[in-house]
Amino acid sequence: MSAKLKLIQELIQPSVEALGCDLWGVDYLSQGKHTTLRIYIDKEDGVTVDDCAAVSHQVSGVLDVEDPINGEYTLEVSSPGMDRPLFTLEQFAAYRGHKIHMRLRVPFEGRRNFKGILNGVEGEDILLVVDDEEFLLPIDLLDRAQVIPQF
Repeated sequence: MSAKLKLIQELIQPSVEALGCDLWGVDYLSQGKHTTLRIYIDKEDGVTVDDCAAVSHQVSGVLDVEDPINGEYTLEVSSPGMDRPLFTLEQFAAYRGHKIHMRLRVPFEGRRNFKGILNGVEGEDILLVVDDEEFLLPIDLLDRAQVIPQF
């Protein structure tokens, strides 16, 4: 996780929790002049539009005061949904046995994309079974991971 993302999470987490939500994760997407800060929140009984609006309002005020992002950006607040992104080792451990897709920042054994069954966490690594082959993928290389919903 980048230092900027870590700072943003530390700044907004108290506000999110004060509103009765859990901070699931944060995506910071900078593409030229277009920057998006996407905040994922979760609640035991589900996230409503009103929850997202309240968190957006509160977090916006905190970010305006602390100003951790240079220039203009779009703030989005949403539920992680069924195809929820995974950010932490604890989240990976909780979704053991689920099918997930992982994309790494740099190639690991010649590839960056992995789709398979999450077999757990070992230390700082994620155990993923892809076509009967088990990979031990360092979380430090993670670019993006998400659960693949099964119907």
